[in-house]
Amino acid sequence: MRYGPGIAAVIPVHPARVHNGMLARALAGVWAQTLPAAEVHVAVDLEQHGAARTRQRGLDAVTTEWVAFCDSDDEWLPHHLRTLFDAVWSSGAPFAFSWFEPVGGPDPLGHFGLPFNPQTPHHTTMTVLVRTELAKQVGFTPAAPGDPFGNEDWRFICGIAQRCVETGDQMIHVPEKTWRYHIHGQNSSGVAWKGDAR
Repeated sequence: MRYGPGIAAVIPVHPARVHNGMLARALAGVWAQTLPAAEVHVAVDLEQHGAARTRQRGLDAVTTEWVAFCDSDDEWLPHHLRTLFDAVWSSGAPFAFSWFEPVGGPDPLGHFGLPFNPQTPHHTTMTVLVRTELAKQVGFTPAAPGDPFGNEDWRFICGIAQRCVETGDQMIHVPEKTWRYHIHGQNSSGVAWKGDAR
């Protein structure tokens, strides 16, 4: 769907979340943005191909200059896109991420939302704004045997970090809470055995 300026929202989703209210909540956050997305792509993992292929299918559909990711169990606050876009626009950076507000418990990994550290880039989470061209260059790939990065989101962030080091670009951290991380016992960020975008 197209209805605003040059940002696409991509939401990968496990089929179980289509009917349990999580996807509806994520979409409500997308529709409530003060800077509306131009496109919204919901990639449902009907064939259970896993998170990497589901995220990639959503990314492949994007035609805008920028892409913002939202997992189906998370929720953007109304100023999320505006805040991240203002950060990349003013800095010239191709990538920005912000803090989140945990709902339902404390941050389970204890490091999401901290300033970017290139030694442990996974804590940027997947709730980011990135230039689409860069995102498509890096892409999402399933884990290979012995892969030290494990999950598709970690490999994506590490790939972005590597490209930014090569090109001299910045990865911008916005120290503001612009989204909600809902903790519900089935979160799969950084947990390979939990499978696809659950």
